[in-house]
Amino acid sequence: MTIFSNPEWISQYDYPFETVDQVSQLVFDGINARLDQRISQKPLVSIVIVAFNEEINILRTISSLSAMKTTIPFEILAVNNNSTDRTQETIDKLHVKGFFQPVQGCGPARQLGQEQATGHYILMADADCLYPPNWLNEMVAVLQQPGVVCTYGQYSFIAPPDIPRWGFALHETLRNAIAELRYLKRPYLNAYGMSMGYLREAGLKAGFTTRNIRGEDGRLCFDMMQYGRVVPMKTHSARVWTAPRTILQEGTLWHGFIVRVNKELKRVFSNFTSHPPHDTKTSLN
Repeated sequence: MTIFSNPEWISQYDYPFETVDQVSQLVFDGINARLDQRISQKPLVSIVIVAFNEEINILRTISSLSAMKTTIPFEILAVNNNSTDRTQETIDKLHVKGFFQPVQGCGPARQLGQEQATGHYILMADADCLYPPNWLNEMVAVLQQPGVVCTYGQYSFIAPPDIPRWGFALHETLRNAIAELRYLKRPYLNAYGMSMGYLREAGLKAGFTTRNIRGEDGRLCFDMMQYGRVVPMKTHSARVWTAPRTILQEGTLWHGFIVRVNKELKRVFSNFTSHPPHDTKTSLN
């Protein structure tokens, strides 16, 4: 029951390592064996992961992606965004395509990823998230609907031992309600790089911002809307799970919750009008 506890499947990726040199070769061998069974030389889907100082988290992420239950051919690209830790060493030990982007920022890193991808569809993933086995299938099912150019999925927080899971579930319930409101006129505000998919051709036409600024995912989605529809992927079991670093950055869970409620209340009426055309590459957040 994910309201009161974390799902059982994520526990297998709770590796007790802090640095890459603590990871035994057996762990890498196990992940690579699964990757070798699933990675295709002629992929329909390219999963692009961007990583900045995530030497252990990206191990967990790729391990979860290696367990996808799918017949859809896919590849995995990991882009090291100028990390100062040993993220590159982790990538080099895994059977994925690795790239290095020295220009800081998710936009430049994701742009490099989509340029190097060979799949018809791109699924964006973050290096601190865990992906359920049906994630790829459910995302692609939406992308294959007529006229759809982009999709996005939901996500949940992994509750640490000292914080009850129901507190995060409350936050997620309200967040999902706001997402439904946003979808009416501003669906791109729901498009987060941790679980977002799109047609590679449209992504290349739109292009990511090359500045180091937040919101590169929503900006790309906004620019792709001229090529087709944005449709959410709502399969509950295909939600992505991530550490609660963002919501706890203000302090306690309750404080983070209040900060976000106040933020959404201030802009609630803007959700009823379409955002006018603007240059997403230079505009401010």
